[in-house]
Amino acid sequence: AKARETAQRTACVANLRQIDGAKEQWALENKKAPGATPAEADLVGPDKYIHSKNSCPAGGTYTLNPVGLPPACSQHGSFPH
Repeated sequence: AKARETAQRTACVANLRQIDGAKEQWALENKKAPGATPAEADLVGPDKYIHSKNSCPAGGTYTLNPVGLPPACSQHGSFPH
């Protein structure tokens, strides 16, 4: 059980890092200031920064948060930990 929890947390943190990178790239390319919040559709899609929607392996939900703040998971908290 401990190994599964550790693996889920590691995968979740990787997803949060990907989301954070996509947010930053979106902000740069669209000249968005800190505090702007992208919609999921701005980041996820075949022609976007993330090709398919990430999901937390532990069943948590992701919150994008505004540019300048890290994304968060309802199960594992914010990135970076």
